[in-house]
Amino acid sequence: MPEFRGFTLIARIGLTCYAFVHLVVAWLAAQVALGDNEKADKAGALQIVASNGGAWLLWLIAAGTGLLALWQLAEAITGHRHAAPRRRWVRRTASGVEVVLYGLVAYSAGKTAIGGSGKAGSVVATVLAEPWGAAAVITAGGGVIAVAAFLGYRGIRKKFVHDLDLAGTSRTVRRSAERLGQVGWSAMALAYGTVGAMFIVAAVDYDPAKAGGLDPALKTLAVQPYGQALLLALAAGIAVFGVFALLESRYRRI
Repeated sequence: MPEFRGFTLIARIGLTCYAFVHLVVAWLAAQVALGDNEKADKAGALQIVASNGGAWLLWLIAAGTGLLALWQLAEAITGHRHAAPRRRWVRRTASGVEVVLYGLVAYSAGKTAIGGSGKAGSVVATVLAEPWGAAAVITAGGGVIAVAAFLGYRGIRKKFVHDLDLAGTSRTVRRSAERLGQVGWSAMALAYGTVGAMFIVAAVDYDPAKAGGLDPALKTLAVQPYGQALLLALAAGIAVFGVFALLESRYRRI
């Protein structure tokens, strides 16, 4: 089935692009910890790619991660039929979360490729101007925190292993995948949890500048006591997630 082989190749390319984006995000987060003012969210990472003549790579990232989002959407609706009924809804929920994660990267890559910024702060400002805005932003922040908690659970309990085909691999590969995934998913949970908390703070203080992805969240962390050490640890964790995503691009069940 050439179509299936073609889909598998594109999906693995998409996962590789997803890993690449997170490795750049990790580097930017480390720069924030060391006092650099570069943007440290996914949009900032993609803007660096664009500024170095990588428009073609942005479109590749957008197409690859967009396809991944569609694939996981199908899995969230009708997939994971091989799982036990009691666990099927958990696996489908995980696919639903991945729809959001892959979709955000695809959207950001596409916006950046055509010269847009897609800043969350401007959206939050528009919403906060409405009578119902604060409640909506607080709800959105709570939703992001819920996703972060799910990511943390997925990492700590090693639920991501179910999505990998490690049959026939060495014990070293299996142990590496488990440890990288545990650290990486936990770091992503912390990152998204911080973003969610900043959304709530923005709504309470009516300050849209405090919401807008990882960039303002990481800069807020940087000025806290021991903020530099925390940010460097978080940057290392996101880098570990990037390495795990590279491993996943090879062993993900597709």
